[in-house]
Amino acid sequence: MEPWTDLVDRALEVGVVGSFTNVGLRVRRRVGRWTDPAPDALAGRSVMITGTTSGIGRAAATACARLGATVHTVGRDPERTAVAAQEIAEAAGGATVHAWTADLGDLASVRTLATDFLAAGHPLDSLVHNAGALLARRTLSPQGHEATVATMVLGPTLLTESLAPLLAASGAALVPPIARVVFVASGGMYLQGVDAADPLGERSDRGYRGTVAYARAKRAQVVLTDRWAHRWPGVAVHAMHPGWAATPGVHESLPRFERVLGPWLRTPTEGADTIVWLLTDPAAAGMSGRFWHDRRERTTIRVPGTATSPGTTDRLVAAIDDALSPWR
Repeated sequence: MEPWTDLVDRALEVGVVGSFTNVGLRVRRRVGRWTDPAPDALAGRSVMITGTTSGIGRAAATACARLGATVHTVGRDPERTAVAAQEIAEAAGGATVHAWTADLGDLASVRTLATDFLAAGHPLDSLVHNAGALLARRTLSPQGHEATVATMVLGPTLLTESLAPLLAASGAALVPPIARVVFVASGGMYLQGVDAADPLGERSDRGYRGTVAYARAKRAQVVLTDRWAHRWPGVAVHAMHPGWAATPGVHESLPRFERVLGPWLRTPTEGADTIVWLLTDPAAAGMSGRFWHDRRERTTIRVPGTATSPGTTDRLVAAIDDALSPWR
């Protein structure tokens, strides 16, 4: 990267609005002379993406299918997931797109998905965790966990662990030879740290705020990226945030935010850009355990007091291991 290009990028990063909106992406694309992946960049590859019925997940699935990948879409609603898979396949000129049904917040459902997928004998070299939950009221998963954490931390961890041997085996045939796992985080995680006393949000619903629970779960995804990179050999683990994008989730859960920033919100396709880049760029495969935004590694701390100590990370990992032990 040329010095002046780096200077522009850093200037954008200082201001959140300039960095996270469509302005930041479009300036970075132009001054950084970004190149699009080759039309066959994912030919012969197999990618699973959760939360694909709309928004960024659907945009990422469509992009991967257009680049030649066999795409496995995952959604909670069987009918919506099947319709979305068919439409993605059609948008990609008849690509191979499979629909799988699972609720990432229900560990039994995740276990079933992994078992069925392995039994089907498909290869799999990339897994994108995009499914999310921003809830107005505290809700418990079928296993009694806070639903936001269950959907964005516990379920994805169990699914990846279950598929990790397959990912590593399929990824060994890639160039470079490594599978990819991508956690789609959120810029909102900058406002929260992991609660050392309650890493999985297991307290009562007194004072519950859905936006805080969401941000903490996204922070957990980012904090865990380095740990999972060491736990899952043969798999490059990334976390990224897509910037502020106009998605159905934003429309439903953050209407005021959408009204204020509407013209500057990214499209779902723009939000999915770094996901696709992480799956296609050879250099990204060798940089596991990083946090990315707009095709570049970023700091994980912007607000004082949100850093996570190694001890708190240890408690978070221990809590996850305890929650998942019956399902392993």
